[in-house]
Amino acid sequence: MRIIGIGNPDRSDDAAGVLVARRLREMGADAQEFTGDPLALIEAWNGSPEVIVIDTVVSGAAPGTITVWDAGTSPLPPERFCCSTHAFGAAEAVEIARALGRLPGKLVIYGIEGTRFEIGGPLSPEVAGAAERLAQEIASREAVMG
Repeated sequence: MRIIGIGNPDRSDDAAGVLVARRLREMGADAQEFTGDPLALIEAWNGSPEVIVIDTVVSGAAPGTITVWDAGTSPLPPERFCCSTHAFGAAEAVEIARALGRLPGKLVIYGIEGTRFEIGGPLSPEVAGAAERLAQEIASREAVMG
């Protein structure tokens, strides 16, 4: 299993996915941080039968709300993955991979609802708490820690 935390650690709540990956590594899981071009995600999960991706989302839900998508069964809502500083984000990368037949066998996306995105700003307490809860939930899966 490959775990990828996406985000920009210098943009407040956009750091959520990266923080989950860091916390999982502290717990012994093999998790990587991804701060680059979203298209490179396709290469990052190449050869992995099961992938978990964690990113910050914006849907209007309460800050810290965690949403889960099974990207293998249906398209992701691109309007929720709008925090990227690139021309497009994780949702578009997933859909390009789907069109190219490059999705892993199982792709689960966890979104943590963010509210602050200023450069150099602090992480909101709600998002920090959600990142810790999600790291604990993912770490509890024996397959991850296996």
